[in-house]
Amino acid sequence: MSPNTQINTPDNPDLKEIINQYTKHWKWFVASVIIALAMAFVYLRYAKPEYVAEAKIQILDEKNSGGGLGLFQDLELLSGSNTAVVDEIEIINSRSNFIEVVKRLGLNTRVIAQGKIIETELYADPPIKVNFIAADSVINKASFAFYLEFSSSTVFGYSEEENEPVKPMPFGKNISTPIGDIVITPNIEEFERYRNLKLKVVVNPVDQVAQSYRNRINISTHEKISNVLNISLKDPIQEKAVHIIDELIKIYNKNAIDDKREIADRTSNFIDDRIAEIYGSLSSVDQSAQDFKTDRGLTDIGAETNINLNVGVANQQELSGMRTQLNIASSMKDIVEQQDNFEVLPGNIGLNDPTINSITSKYNELVLERNRLLKSSNEKNPVIVNLDQQIMGLKSNMQASLNSTVDNLGMRVSSLSGQQAVFNSKIYSSPKNERALRDITRQQQTTEQLYLYLLQKREEAQIAVASTAPKSKIIDFAYNPSPFPVSPKRNIVYLAFIILGGLIPFSIIYAVNLLDNKVHNMHSLEKVARNIPILGEMPRLTNKDQKVIVKEDRSVLAESLRIIRTNLDYLIKTNRASGGKNNVVFVTSSVPGEGKSFLSTNLAMTIASTDKKVLLLGADVRNPKLFEYFTGGSTNKIADKHLKEGLGLTDYLYDDSLEIKDILNSLEIFKDSLDIIYSGRIPPNPAELLMSKRVKALFDQVSEQYDYVIVDTAPLMVVTDTLLMSDYANHIIYVSRAGTTEKKAIQFPIKLQQEGKIKGLSFVVNYVKETDLGYGGKYGYGYGKHHKKWWKF
Repeated sequence: MSPNTQINTPDNPDLKEIINQYTKHWKWFVASVIIALAMAFVYLRYAKPEYVAEAKIQILDEKNSGGGLGLFQDLELLSGSNTAVVDEIEIINSRSNFIEVVKRLGLNTRVIAQGKIIETELYADPPIKVNFIAADSVINKASFAFYLEFSSSTVFGYSEEENEPVKPMPFGKNISTPIGDIVITPNIEEFERYRNLKLKVVVNPVDQVAQSYRNRINISTHEKISNVLNISLKDPIQEKAVHIIDELIKIYNKNAIDDKREIADRTSNFIDDRIAEIYGSLSSVDQSAQDFKTDRGLTDIGAETNINLNVGVANQQELSGMRTQLNIASSMKDIVEQQDNFEVLPGNIGLNDPTINSITSKYNELVLERNRLLKSSNEKNPVIVNLDQQIMGLKSNMQASLNSTVDNLGMRVSSLSGQQAVFNSKIYSSPKNERALRDITRQQQTTEQLYLYLLQKREEAQIAVASTAPKSKIIDFAYNPSPFPVSPKRNIVYLAFIILGGLIPFSIIYAVNLLDNKVHNMHSLEKVARNIPILGEMPRLTNKDQKVIVKEDRSVLAESLRIIRTNLDYLIKTNRASGGKNNVVFVTSSVPGEGKSFLSTNLAMTIASTDKKVLLLGADVRNPKLFEYFTGGSTNKIADKHLKEGLGLTDYLYDDSLEIKDILNSLEIFKDSLDIIYSGRIPPNPAELLMSKRVKALFDQVSEQYDYVIVDTAPLMVVTDTLLMSDYANHIIYVSRAGTTEKKAIQFPIKLQQEGKIKGLSFVVNYVKETDLGYGGKYGYGYGKHHKKWWKF
């Protein structure tokens, strides 16, 4: 594996890793689901089953609901009768309806048979009947419970507390209770079934019981625009649910009929009052019409007006003719009187007098004859003189006739004008009389029509009261569609508990991961370290496990150290091109206890097993740990001879006379050679001591003599010792402990490298759980195969 390889980044999460966070805890999921299934079984065992009852009704339109209420719509007294279906649902589901249902069915009093775990209500055929002496208003608001035991058909035990001794009471005797006296009588047919069984009688307030059923009932439309309603109710007792729905429908229809009858009765009373009042008004209007015609002398205004109009027109025509004749006669008279010589007079001017027309014609003939004779004679001619005399005589007669005619025509015109004025007066007064009479007639007709209309409606009201129909039509009476309970549904309950069983560990794991800020394995470290190489990870060891590897070790620890060694070699070879052996490796950590000494020791031994010359240098002079790995108890003891106790790095730095060979310990471990320099005695001034020039000389010399120099240094975040020597390190391995090192602590060495205070930084994760090792959860090939006990998750 390349140390620079990056599997993913925080911006590109690995779905497989996310899934693995949950699948590696599969045993918890299995255990949780098994417990949930057990809980589901217990729940189903003791849960009360509920059965559903259904009914179907159709809301009828008022015009189709039968009866006579539709007849009142003309009066607009029932203008809001076509109520929307959604309003009818609210009416059916009203609190008052359910209170009435509870009262009719006696649902506020329950007789319950007590069992060891669950109780069963005895609804259909209870062994007793409870009679209350107190008023209904008291019982309907009461909340009380008492207990009964039957020993014989004549005596029963009574108690008001469940665990108190019962008092023997005879059936039919008044029992004094906080809600008044009650009388209990047996149901002989069902009594023997419940002998020696303890019963509980519960009395609840009616309004609470009604509200309970009101909340549980479901009323919905069959379709969005349908008038058909589906009514359903769930209850542990099938028969009770059926009775409640049927009773609710009956009460709804009864209330609707009562409302309609009340409206019809009010309407009928209103009509009777109006008929009595209108009858008096009608008599008064008839008398007014009679008095008006008598005073005006009228019989039929329309006929009389037609006659006057016809006679008036004829009179007007005659008057116009007379006026024309008078004008012609007067004009002719003026012409005759103004004529001084003999001239021809106008003829055929339109006068109806034949005498004047005859004289005019004779006159014109004589004048024309005279004018013809004068052409051949003079005025003194006897013939002409004779004609003059005749003409003058005719003129005189004509004047007399015209005077007489003008006088006669003037008198006729005056007479016709007077007659026309009389006719016009009658015609002009007719509209006024007709209007007055029409007002009276209109009032008379209106009052009469209203009177007749109300008489008709009174009869219709009686029909409506007698034939009032319910507001709904029952399509299906309440019934139980299935003999099996609808609640609880076993499959759904098991499924819900299975989901709950899986959800609980999932939520816990999710919450733990969400709040987790620790490094757990190499993969979680990669997200924080980003481009910093990660050499590998080491497994968690128990107290019984070997803390250092042995010859030909095939454990997971040995394999993980070989991976770290390989990745370290890759880094050393890659950077060796810049010059030098590039073989000084510092091993450090954030705080003590993260496994830097453990890694230093085992990494040095792993490299030494490849026939490389390795020096293990203990540079943690404040808290040295290397010596413990090579001496001590038998379990971890590797070598206990040739160890030069008391001489180490601090002695070398303090005493200039000492050389490296004086503090060097050469060991042969499992036929592998390893040189060790312990940290030595703990000095009073470790920081100043590590700033000695002999430190540089030491690293220059050992880096040339050895293939690898592994340096166990002090924790980086605790003391400054490691930073004082960081210039001599070619590589710094930063050890983090799984489950202990916080992710923000990883940023500290990264920041130091970015600031140039350290170089060659790489990471190793120690103490990784077996389930978190590698990308697949563990290494393969069966090395160090280890089986956990089944209870260790």
